[in-house]
Amino acid sequence: MKITTIKQQAKRSDRYSIFVDGKYAFSLSESALLESKLSSRQDLTEGQLREFKQVSADDKLNQQTLRYAALRPRSKWEVEFYLSRKQASPSLAESILNKLSKIGLVDDRKFAEAFVHDRRLLRPASRRKLINELRKKHLDDETIQEAVGNDSRDEQAVLREVITRKRRQSKYHDIDKLMQYLARQGFNYGDIKAVLGEEGGLD
Repeated sequence: MKITTIKQQAKRSDRYSIFVDGKYAFSLSESALLESKLSSRQDLTEGQLREFKQVSADDKLNQQTLRYAALRPRSKWEVEFYLSRKQASPSLAESILNKLSKIGLVDDRKFAEAFVHDRRLLRPASRRKLINELRKKHLDDETIQEAVGNDSRDEQAVLREVITRKRRQSKYHDIDKLMQYLARQGFNYGDIKAVLGEEGGLD
């Protein structure tokens, strides 16, 4: 068997199609192609062809995981779960995670800090709720406490913002329903009473 053509793909300029005996056989990213040292008119055994097809499959998963991790911040567990769903072998999963860690796309500390910052900014939540959400991402307690502890926003200031937003909805004009909602969001009962009391909400 002989490699007859190595052709850059039209839709994916970062990938190259390899043709063996005039027929498409597999594709590789530019970096994987350079590592493989394949060239046109190179002879391949059946065993080598099988090996390169596996390299191609692993390379595709590596690229897919890179895009998945780059789309938005991900915890290490989220990437591990993604690789598990893609049925990556343990050794391949470890290799991909190591690569992503080296370029900073998998970093639980940075992920936790970004998560807390974005949550406080876009959908204000109590510290207790943030902790519970980060635990669902399988972060360790030390990383969670560090991220939440670095958040400088006052809990009652966050609570005031949540109350302001919720009171735009007619059902939360009912003070009991509003208090129940705030308690479910993890806010301290004492803080709830204090903030609602400031604006005469408990009169």
